Formats: sequence, C-alpha cells, structure tokens
Amino acid sequence: MTPLETTPKIIYGTAWKKTETAALVATAIRQGFRAVDTACQPKHYDEAGVGTGVAACLAQGIRRADLYLQTKFTPPSGHAPNAIPYDPKAPVAEQVAQSARASLRNLQTDYLDCLVLHSPLPGPKQTLEVWRAMESLVDEGRVRALGISNCYELGQLETLTGSARLRPGVVQNRFYAETAYDVEIRAFCRAQGMVYQSFWTLTANPHLLADAAITALAAKYERSAAQILFRYLTQQGVVPLTGTRSQTHMREDLAIFEFELGAHEIGTLDAIVERPYRG
Repeated sequence: MTPLETTPKIIYGTAWKKTETAALVATAIRQGFRAVDTACQPKHYDEAGVGTGVAACLAQGIRRADLYLQTKFTPPSGHAPNAIPYDPKAPVAEQVAQSARASLRNLQTDYLDCLVLHSPLPGPKQTLEVWRAMESLVDEGRVRALGISNCYELGQLETLTGSARLRPGVVQNRFYAETAYDVEIRAFCRAQGMVYQSFWTLTANPHLLADAAITALAAKYERSAAQILFRYLTQQGVVPLTGTRSQTHMREDLAIFEFELGAHEIGTLDAIVERPYRG
C-alpha cells in the first residue's frame, strides 16, 4: 500500500519538546493519535524520548502495527556541530545508514514507516545521492516509504520524482503565505498520489484563524477556528501536523473528523487560503 493509503489523517509533531517529549508522545497516543513525526536531529528533537513514549503505550496494549512512525535524515548542515548522530566525514550512504540505525534504536522499533529527507541538498546530484542511500534502506526492509521535507520549489520536486527509483510518497512543508501555501506543489502531490503534510499550520497563520469566513464557520459548527482550518485542509487531502502540549487541544484536533464542511464552504476557504497573504 502507498503512504496515501496508510498515513493517518493527522500527525502528532514532536519538534522542540525536549524533556517533555516522552510524556507528550505517550499522552498523544493515549488520546488517540496513531501517527508521530520526529527526526534524528538532536538540535530540535528528542527522538529517543519519542521512542520512550511509544514504548510506554506498546506496554499498555497498543500494537506497533497500528502506529505510523516517521523520522528524518538531516544533512550535516542541519545539525549542531557537536551533536551530529552519525559520522559527517563518512560517505553519504554511510551517513544515511548510521542515522537510520540511530533512529531505529531511539524509536525501539525494527522498521520505520517513513524516512523523510529533512531538506534538499544544495544541488540535484547531491540530493539524489542521499535519496539513493534512502532507497537502499527500503530495499533492506528497514524503511517502508520515503519522503522529503522543506522542498518549496516545484522544479526540485519534479526533478527528484523523475530521477528517483522509489518516488517520494510524502512531501512535508511549512504551510504559510510566503510560499502561497504551496498551491502548485499540493496539486503536483495530488496528481502523483503523494501525501502532502503541513507543519507550522496554526502558528504561521493567525490571519487565517481570525478571518471572518473561518470564524463564522467556527460559530456555525460550534468548533474552534483551528478545527475549521484543520478540517478544511484534511478535506483537501492535506495531512496536518499538530504539536500541541494541551490534552484539550489534542482531543479537539482529533475531533475534526466528527464533522464535514460543505462544498460551498470549501470553495470559500479555497479563495482565502490560495490568495497570497498581503496583510
């Protein structure tokens, strides 16, 4: 099955959780989240803490097969110099292999549902070299699907898709006005059967949450503005990440599937989200 068929429709994000990571991951899973995003990047993530939180839930009867664990290979430039979880002087393929082995240890699992390239490399040849190493991990059975993050140029994504033996199944990008909300990239993902995941979805968009159309829908459905935005995106095929620390907000995020926006309402929100923000 493809990531589009197997990825849950909302993901719990773990960046910047630090010492709270294990407890928050366990709480999110107990509340009902079945997908968790992390990275083998100590600068911004406590991947081992994610593994501790997952293990606590597995010990209470949650099945590993019911969870979607997604992590990332971060190129050397994305790490703090004194906290790179692999040998940055090793060949690229070995860097990727070492990072994946660290992720498997940290997450206390024998496979990753998805391994995401944290960002494109400076040139397409460098990106493809890393991608080839990631493809080898799929061949070995350690990874089930591949993705790319922070890829905001359609040409980059088209080049990778055209060159890869195993095409990206996931594109994970910041969802904000500066990139016109990735309208073209999202369309490409739909056409190619890729999952588009959004992060920074609420933080970057206070103007959307305050928009009269969204606040009116929030009143109509007796939901929060955040729930309206998340529900709109899921109905458009976007899988949002949410990193809330609040159990109340966790429950609200999961409750977005209890209602559905109408076609006219979707059209209204399309007009809002797809216009470049000029506020």
